[in-house]
Amino acid sequence: MICLGLESTAHTFGCGIVDENCNILANEKKSYVTESGGIHPREAADLHYASAKTVVQQALEKANLKMKEIDIVSFSIGPGLGQCLQVGATAARALALGNKKPLLGVNHCVAHVEIAKKITNAKNAIFVYASGANTQIIGYEAGRYRIYGETLDIGIGNLLDSFGRNLGIGFPAGPKIDELYFQAKNYIELPYSVKGMDLVFAGLETAAERKIPKENKTDLAYSLMHTAFAELTEVSERALAHTEKKELVLTGGVAASKALRKMLDEMCNARGAKLLVPPFGVCTDNGAMIAWLGIVEHKAGIKQEISETRILPKQRTDDVEIIWHN
Repeated sequence: MICLGLESTAHTFGCGIVDENCNILANEKKSYVTESGGIHPREAADLHYASAKTVVQQALEKANLKMKEIDIVSFSIGPGLGQCLQVGATAARALALGNKKPLLGVNHCVAHVEIAKKITNAKNAIFVYASGANTQIIGYEAGRYRIYGETLDIGIGNLLDSFGRNLGIGFPAGPKIDELYFQAKNYIELPYSVKGMDLVFAGLETAAERKIPKENKTDLAYSLMHTAFAELTEVSERALAHTEKKELVLTGGVAASKALRKMLDEMCNARGAKLLVPPFGVCTDNGAMIAWLGIVEHKAGIKQEISETRILPKQRTDDVEIIWHN
């Protein structure tokens, strides 16, 4: 069984091709980037539209397959930017209908969790899903992936990108701030806001931005990142303690951060737990994770009519019934 999956929730249009053993046969993408400023949804959607045919062709060529050899087509149904989601949904419908293949719209966040679980061979883990728009602490319980804690305002990736814009860094800013993290010499005091198991980043961002004219930019970037990651580490540790689980899986685009990995790894070592991180190519937004979840759901007997594949920009991780979990 082979699935072709399309990802288009935000800045990336991706096409992944995966078999039923989670062998990634292709994982091609085209991403929206800027020299300054953040993501503009209309511009990103226009890039997706212009890139879709080429990216799909590249994936099929990389996998050495033709569409007639694909068994299922899946796509990100939500959550995400509506204009961007619509491009992937339209392309997936065209591929499925034109080639008489089953079509599945799958949840973007659950896709991150499922491919991370499969690739790391996690058995009973807490998942730290840290990306641009999402920051969630997730664990499976009673038929769904439950969100034990999450951001109450902006995602941790958006925090870094927004702050980076004010420093004059383009999009995405996270990788550049991560480099500054290890060059800093001083910590600058900033607001630290954890509310039970939930996180708040807006006050941290505002306070840091107000200090830009007065402080060393490298030290300030380090301080903002360190504070945000310390908050995330605190609630991750609390989730491990509450559930008594011994595995912590980090996924999402912010999983690329060496600083975050270091902090979480030190916490896990102190608790006798293990930090698991999939390869970076499946942590960022990508088509392979969408293809893999398409296979998982298809094998679980899930089917959708075309009328059931309308995009769901606000769909949450815990909206999805996980009937395949074992």
